[in-house]
Amino acid sequence: MVDVAIRKSALSGRHGGSAAVRLTPAPAASRLALRAPAESLKALSSALGVTIPDAPKTSGHKDGRSALWLGPDEWLVIDESGADLMAAFSGADVLHSATDVSHRNVGIIVSGPGAEVTLSAGCPQDLSIGAFPVGTCSRTLFGKAEVVLFRTEDHTFRIECWRSFSDYVFGLLAEAAGDAGH
Repeated sequence: MVDVAIRKSALSGRHGGSAAVRLTPAPAASRLALRAPAESLKALSSALGVTIPDAPKTSGHKDGRSALWLGPDEWLVIDESGADLMAAFSGADVLHSATDVSHRNVGIIVSGPGAEVTLSAGCPQDLSIGAFPVGTCSRTLFGKAEVVLFRTEDHTFRIECWRSFSDYVFGLLAEAAGDAGH
Protein backbone atom coordinates (compact mmCIF):
# COMPACT_ATOMS: atom_id res chain seq x y z
CA MET A 1 0.00 0.00 0.00
CA VAL A 2 1.13 3.53 -0.73
CA ASP A 3 1.96 5.51 2.41
CA VAL A 4 -0.52 8.34 1.90
CA ALA A 5 0.80 10.13 4.97
CA ILE A 6 4.03 11.11 3.22
CA ARG A 7 3.01 11.37 -0.44
CA LYS A 8 2.57 14.98 -1.53
CA SER A 9 -0.86 15.72 -2.95
CA ALA A 10 -1.04 16.95 -6.53
CA LEU A 11 -3.06 19.89 -5.17
CA SER A 12 -0.92 20.62 -2.11
CA GLY A 13 -1.39 24.22 -1.01
CA ARG A 14 -4.21 24.96 -3.47
CA HIS A 15 -7.33 26.71 -2.24
CA GLY A 16 -10.04 28.58 -4.06
CA GLY A 17 -13.59 29.69 -4.01
CA SER A 18 -15.72 32.76 -3.48
CA ALA A 19 -18.08 34.18 -0.89
CA ALA A 20 -20.52 31.33 -1.70
CA VAL A 21 -18.24 28.32 -2.07
CA ARG A 22 -14.94 27.01 -0.74
CA LEU A 23 -12.57 24.65 -2.58
CA THR A 24 -9.98 22.69 -0.64
CA PRO A 25 -7.90 19.60 -1.37
CA ALA A 26 -9.28 16.69 0.64
CA PRO A 27 -6.97 15.31 3.33
CA ALA A 28 -4.87 12.27 2.44
CA ALA A 29 -6.89 9.05 2.34
CA SER A 30 -6.62 5.39 1.42
CA ARG A 31 -8.64 4.32 -1.61
CA LEU A 32 -9.56 0.94 -2.96
CA ALA A 33 -11.22 -0.11 -6.21
CA LEU A 34 -13.46 -3.05 -5.31
CA ARG A 35 -15.18 -5.50 -7.65
CA ALA A 36 -17.37 -8.31 -6.33
CA PRO A 37 -20.54 -10.28 -7.05
CA ALA A 38 -23.67 -9.61 -4.98
CA GLU A 39 -23.27 -12.83 -2.97
CA SER A 40 -19.91 -11.57 -1.59
CA LEU A 41 -21.22 -8.25 -0.25
CA LYS A 42 -22.28 -9.44 3.22
CA ALA A 43 -18.85 -10.88 4.04
CA LEU A 44 -17.01 -7.94 2.48
CA SER A 45 -19.16 -5.46 4.41
CA SER A 46 -18.33 -7.30 7.61
CA ALA A 47 -14.61 -7.23 6.82
CA LEU A 48 -14.74 -3.53 5.94
CA GLY A 49 -16.94 -2.45 8.86
CA VAL A 50 -19.20 -0.52 6.45
CA THR A 51 -22.26 -1.71 4.57
CA ILE A 52 -21.34 -1.96 0.90
CA PRO A 53 -24.38 -0.64 -0.97
CA ASP A 54 -26.11 -2.61 -3.70
CA ALA A 55 -28.23 0.13 -5.28
CA PRO A 56 -27.25 2.78 -7.85
CA LYS A 57 -25.95 6.14 -6.56
CA THR A 58 -25.85 5.00 -2.91
CA SER A 59 -23.08 4.83 -0.34
CA GLY A 60 -22.25 3.31 3.00
CA HIS A 61 -20.39 5.38 5.59
CA LYS A 62 -19.04 4.77 9.08
CA ASP A 63 -16.21 6.32 11.10
CA GLY A 64 -14.50 8.08 8.19
CA ARG A 65 -14.78 5.11 5.84
CA SER A 66 -17.09 5.22 2.81
CA ALA A 67 -18.09 2.66 0.17
CA LEU A 68 -19.43 4.34 -2.98
CA TRP A 69 -21.53 2.41 -5.52
CA LEU A 70 -20.11 2.94 -9.03
CA GLY A 71 -21.72 0.08 -10.93
CA PRO A 72 -23.53 -3.25 -10.45
CA ASP A 73 -20.34 -4.93 -9.16
CA GLU A 74 -18.01 -1.98 -8.58
CA TRP A 75 -17.28 0.36 -5.64
CA LEU A 76 -14.76 2.97 -4.58
CA VAL A 77 -13.81 2.64 -0.91
CA ILE A 78 -12.30 5.70 0.79
CA ASP A 79 -10.79 5.68 4.28
CA GLU A 80 -10.02 9.15 5.60
CA SER A 81 -7.72 7.81 8.33
CA GLY A 82 -5.36 6.30 5.76
CA ALA A 83 -5.92 2.77 7.11
CA ASP A 84 -4.66 -0.25 5.15
CA LEU A 85 -7.82 -1.24 3.27
CA MET A 86 -6.12 -4.24 1.67
CA ALA A 87 -5.54 -5.68 5.15
CA ALA A 88 -9.24 -5.24 5.95
CA PHE A 89 -10.14 -7.58 3.09
CA SER A 90 -7.32 -10.08 3.63
CA GLY A 91 -9.50 -12.37 5.76
CA ALA A 92 -12.57 -12.18 3.52
CA ASP A 93 -12.79 -15.64 2.01
CA VAL A 94 -15.24 -14.69 -0.75
CA LEU A 95 -14.86 -13.86 -4.41
CA HIS A 96 -13.68 -10.26 -4.92
CA SER A 97 -11.00 -8.12 -6.51
CA ALA A 98 -9.48 -5.27 -4.51
CA THR A 99 -6.89 -2.86 -5.88
CA ASP A 100 -5.24 -0.09 -3.90
CA VAL A 101 -5.70 3.14 -5.90
CA SER A 102 -4.58 5.57 -3.19
CA HIS A 103 -1.80 6.86 -5.43
CA ARG A 104 -4.12 7.39 -8.42
CA ASN A 105 -6.85 9.62 -7.00
CA VAL A 106 -7.04 13.11 -5.54
CA GLY A 107 -9.99 14.39 -3.54
CA ILE A 108 -11.40 17.92 -3.66
CA ILE A 109 -13.95 19.25 -1.16
CA VAL A 110 -16.50 21.72 -2.56
CA SER A 111 -18.53 23.32 0.23
CA GLY A 112 -20.85 26.23 0.88
CA PRO A 113 -24.24 27.42 -0.35
CA GLY A 114 -22.83 27.83 -3.89
CA ALA A 115 -21.50 24.24 -4.13
CA GLU A 116 -24.36 22.96 -6.34
CA VAL A 117 -24.08 25.92 -8.73
CA THR A 118 -20.30 25.51 -8.91
CA LEU A 119 -20.52 21.81 -9.74
CA SER A 120 -23.39 22.32 -12.18
CA ALA A 121 -21.08 24.46 -14.31
CA GLY A 122 -19.28 21.30 -15.42
CA CYS A 123 -21.53 18.38 -14.47
CA PRO A 124 -24.60 17.34 -16.52
CA GLN A 125 -26.48 15.81 -13.57
CA ASP A 126 -29.21 17.40 -11.47
CA LEU A 127 -27.37 18.06 -8.20
CA SER A 128 -30.27 19.61 -6.31
CA ILE A 129 -30.77 18.22 -2.79
CA GLY A 130 -34.01 16.53 -3.92
CA ALA A 131 -32.39 14.69 -6.83
CA PHE A 132 -28.93 14.18 -5.26
CA PRO A 133 -29.43 13.94 -1.47
CA VAL A 134 -26.72 13.50 1.18
CA GLY A 135 -25.05 10.10 0.72
CA THR A 136 -25.61 10.03 -3.03
CA CYS A 137 -22.63 9.30 -5.25
CA SER A 138 -22.07 8.98 -8.96
CA ARG A 139 -19.33 8.43 -11.48
CA THR A 140 -19.84 11.27 -13.93
CA LEU A 141 -18.10 13.95 -15.95
CA PHE A 142 -16.91 17.30 -14.74
CA GLY A 143 -15.90 19.28 -17.79
CA LYS A 144 -13.98 16.70 -19.79
CA ALA A 145 -12.70 14.67 -16.83
CA GLU A 146 -14.23 11.56 -15.33
CA VAL A 147 -14.87 12.06 -11.62
CA VAL A 148 -16.67 10.41 -8.74
CA LEU A 149 -19.02 12.87 -7.06
CA PHE A 150 -20.18 12.24 -3.48
CA ARG A 151 -22.53 14.49 -1.50
CA THR A 152 -21.38 14.31 2.12
CA GLU A 153 -23.54 17.10 3.61
CA ASP A 154 -26.32 19.41 2.41
CA HIS A 155 -23.82 21.94 1.01
CA THR A 156 -20.68 19.76 0.75
CA PHE A 157 -19.45 17.47 -2.01
CA ARG A 158 -16.32 15.40 -2.37
CA ILE A 159 -14.94 15.02 -5.89
CA GLU A 160 -12.51 12.19 -6.59
CA CYS A 161 -10.48 12.45 -9.79
CA TRP A 162 -7.28 11.00 -11.16
CA ARG A 163 -4.11 12.87 -10.16
CA SER A 164 -3.36 13.65 -13.80
CA PHE A 165 -6.69 15.51 -14.15
CA SER A 166 -6.64 17.23 -10.75
CA ASP A 167 -5.16 20.56 -11.89
CA TYR A 168 -7.74 20.79 -14.70
CA VAL A 169 -10.65 19.87 -12.39
CA PHE A 170 -9.51 22.27 -9.65
CA GLY A 171 -9.04 25.09 -12.16
CA LEU A 172 -12.50 24.58 -13.66
CA LEU A 173 -14.00 24.47 -10.17
CA ALA A 174 -12.21 27.70 -9.25
CA GLU A 175 -13.62 29.49 -12.30
CA ALA A 176 -17.12 28.16 -11.62
CA ALA A 177 -16.84 29.15 -7.93
CA GLY A 178 -16.12 32.71 -9.00
CA ASP A 179 -19.30 32.72 -11.04
CA ALA A 180 -21.28 31.19 -8.14
CA GLY A 181 -20.23 34.10 -5.94
CA HIS A 182 -22.04 36.67 -8.10
